[in-house]
Amino acid sequence: MNNDKIWLSSPHMGGSEQKFVQEAFDANWVAPLGPNVTGLEQDLEQYLKSDVFVGALSSGTAAIHLGLILLGVKAGDEVICQSMTFSASANPIMYQGATPIFIDSELDTWNMCPKALEAAIRDRISKGKKPKAIIPVHLYGTPYKIEEIRAVADAYEIPILEDSAEALGSRYKGKMCGTFGDIGVLSFNGNKIITTSGGGAIVTSTKALKDRAVFFSTQSRDNAPHYQHSEIGYNYRMSNICAGIGRGQMEVLDKHVDLRRQMRAFYVDIFAEIEGVSVFSTPNEDYFSNYWLSAILVDSNRTNGKTREDFRLFMEQFNIETRPLWKPMHLQPIFAEYPYYGESVSEELFNNGLCLPSGSNLSENEKSRLKSAIITFFKA
Repeated sequence: MNNDKIWLSSPHMGGSEQKFVQEAFDANWVAPLGPNVTGLEQDLEQYLKSDVFVGALSSGTAAIHLGLILLGVKAGDEVICQSMTFSASANPIMYQGATPIFIDSELDTWNMCPKALEAAIRDRISKGKKPKAIIPVHLYGTPYKIEEIRAVADAYEIPILEDSAEALGSRYKGKMCGTFGDIGVLSFNGNKIITTSGGGAIVTSTKALKDRAVFFSTQSRDNAPHYQHSEIGYNYRMSNICAGIGRGQMEVLDKHVDLRRQMRAFYVDIFAEIEGVSVFSTPNEDYFSNYWLSAILVDSNRTNGKTREDFRLFMEQFNIETRPLWKPMHLQPIFAEYPYYGESVSEELFNNGLCLPSGSNLSENEKSRLKSAIITFFKA
């Protein structure tokens, strides 16, 4: 039997990417601007089906950083951030010299807890430090509690920087993720639902904000015949080559979403017969997740003592990549000294949760290997 590595989430090309890239080479548009960049931005704006403007950037991290700048976050400010996320959600806070304030998760979506969020805001205000922004995350493609988080943000007049890096194609009540925040963030990293090899985008409500982000992303060059700079800038613009890959990927985005959702259904069927393991699911029909990654929780009290880590190591022996859920930021050494609000929900999810291979390009043979390994471990 083929024992090649089964990856957690590998890139999946659709077929048209090379055409767009070749056009860039033929026209000598090998630069951080060009028709593919403009085209990808327009494709995304049309896909999001909302009155938004999209700026293509070098990464989702760059989009978060520029989002913070656009929201006026400066050194000494405080920014609220979901604790259970990838470090890229929090690192740009530090780039600005601001202080991250971490918030626990809730069990329905695994995302930012609205109650802990409000408790944190009240406490920070009582200390004379009203937060400048809130960064909630659509974890693994599942929308956070949109209305509850927005209600808290509006009550205290704090803008939302929506981290939708994992949620392109996900929706809440029919509206696309990436369009709920005052500013939104997308990612096209190699492991995402679609990829530009690297790359990301910022989503804004006005063209003026988008233009400002693009200005910062191209080293803040003033309108002058020579190189003149009145503000600090960054090398954050997406290249025309990467954007060409993205244009081809946009043609298969909905197909990739459907295939990812099929992978989750594949796991639901397998674990339906296994005691003590639950597959993560959205709370109700208002939530539509792209299920970028399929995740499970393992209750060792009901699996004869078998833990998430036992399972991970077992799968590793079969050359199958799995990965624990994101380790919460407040447990990371670099962020351990910063304030945290909530209980232990995110910590318990991390201790018991595991992400399984979820790619849209997994073959029938690979699925057979996955099913066999899962059943062998839990039924032994």
